[in-house]
Amino acid sequence: MQDQLKVAFIQQELSWENPKQNRKRFKEAIEGINQKVDLILLPEMFTTGFTMNAKEQAETMDGKSVDWMKKLASEKDAAIVGSLIIEDNSKIFNRLLFVHPNGTIEHYDKRHTFSLAGEDKVYASGMEKLIVDYHGWKICPLICYDLRFPVWSRNKEDYDLLLYVANWPKPRIVAWDTLLKARAIENMCYTVGVNRVGVDEKDNEYCGHSTAYDILGNNISPIRPNKEYVGIITLERNHLNFYRNKLKFLNDRDTFLIQ
Repeated sequence: MQDQLKVAFIQQELSWENPKQNRKRFKEAIEGINQKVDLILLPEMFTTGFTMNAKEQAETMDGKSVDWMKKLASEKDAAIVGSLIIEDNSKIFNRLLFVHPNGTIEHYDKRHTFSLAGEDKVYASGMEKLIVDYHGWKICPLICYDLRFPVWSRNKEDYDLLLYVANWPKPRIVAWDTLLKARAIENMCYTVGVNRVGVDEKDNEYCGHSTAYDILGNNISPIRPNKEYVGIITLERNHLNFYRNKLKFLNDRDTFLIQ
């Protein structure tokens, strides 16, 4: 078990429906990380942007982008996390991949598809929450619109870190900032969100605001809007243990089932 977890998140523009170009740009950003990190976070649909052209853009679990993630995870000796458009068993998912350095892959299919954009019409919804055990840290990775649904993200599993990868547009960025902070406080965990910047093919503008919050809701990574950058933060096990043992708020949480 590691007492610290060093996390890098990459806030970047996306080229519309151009996996090759996006992979190239993220590869350059990842190779530019000049210190040892444990975890590298990429935005939602990082190879395409938030497109509803699901059938045309779908890859498979043995496709180029998955192989690309595995190769870089091995080279950097760090887990790489981001979501792709994946076709599996004749269904298409907005699928988050948690790629371990040894090539092992765990995945989470987005539960809350974004009906305002018609995502629910072309992507299948996931039914299972994922908790990843990585270097002794329990990690719960979720995707964008999931952030608005606190029941789904509720910390019933005593996870340590909550992750959101997103394409969250500028007009609703106050909700992004507010809800990330709320999820950290209510779940007594670190919460990290990585968002894109730039303008997509549908003229949706994205301003980033990728950031991280500690267990008390303190911002531990400066928000840098409207620019590409790589943020690196160090998460401390002692911080979690101290405040969880002192405050014990999770002991009073409600029990429930999701149907």
